[in-house]
Amino acid sequence: MDYKCLKTINCKQRAVRGVRFNVDGSYCLSCGSDKTIKLWNPHKGLLLKTYEGHGNEVLDSCGSCDSSQILSGGKDRCVILWDVATGKTLRRLREHASNVTCVKFNEEASVAISGSHDNTVMFWDLRSHSFQPIQVLRDAKDSITAVQVTDHEIVTGSLDMRIRRYDIRAGVLHIDYIGEPVTCINLTQDGQCYVLSTSNSIIWLFDKSTGELLSQYKGHTTGEFCIECGVDQTDTYILSGSVDSNVYCWDLAEGEVIHKLKHNRDGIVHSLHTHPTSKFIVTATQAEIHLWGVKELECE
Repeated sequence: MDYKCLKTINCKQRAVRGVRFNVDGSYCLSCGSDKTIKLWNPHKGLLLKTYEGHGNEVLDSCGSCDSSQILSGGKDRCVILWDVATGKTLRRLREHASNVTCVKFNEEASVAISGSHDNTVMFWDLRSHSFQPIQVLRDAKDSITAVQVTDHEIVTGSLDMRIRRYDIRAGVLHIDYIGEPVTCINLTQDGQCYVLSTSNSIIWLFDKSTGELLSQYKGHTTGEFCIECGVDQTDTYILSGSVDSNVYCWDLAEGEVIHKLKHNRDGIVHSLHTHPTSKFIVTATQAEIHLWGVKELECE
């Protein structure tokens, strides 16, 4: 695995709470404890726009399928929809009773999904003029930590040690008991497997259709933090942050640590996102985000 640190950017947002590529990987978003979201070209290290409007720390954000809108959630209990070009707030949704920890668009960006410390998942119709959720899921017994969306399924992770899979077409709820608080959920690129991080420093690979446990990955350390994981664009490597300043890289098939990406400064690597099509990842430590990749690709 020949990734190198290509860019380090001081975001000047105090602590960076999360970093995300947009849908085609051209840009990325950083969520700050200074209540802002920033849009970057990480390949050039350029700040493109700053979005201000949250009343407290921003905990998560994502871009729409056409990169024209941004969805964010934070400690002010708000879900905010932004116009990328103008920076204006299009919708401010306030029904959660606690921190909004995770947000996602559906595939068409017509519905927003948000999870919260209030144990609920809310669905919002972005094409209507309503400020009320169109559906609220109240099955979790503890904080919602992660949401993933496929064409027919919503998957949530929670501190109550379960993942919940809501089949939208059939209206069926499947609950899988993991045994440890779930801190992050990702899909493999082929959509066949779920990759989960849990608070006991283990990453789990599950078959999406059967729920069968396929593999576990160990070596990193999560401590008391919600450490994020990911899968590279070829479904060859599992990647995860760690409290020891490294990104750990496992061979997906063999389950062995094959490489560590060491950050120059000590700090917890809590947020990580893989590029959708190319050999790049972005990570966050303290006030900085880092672009990792193959030097030859960066030069093209």
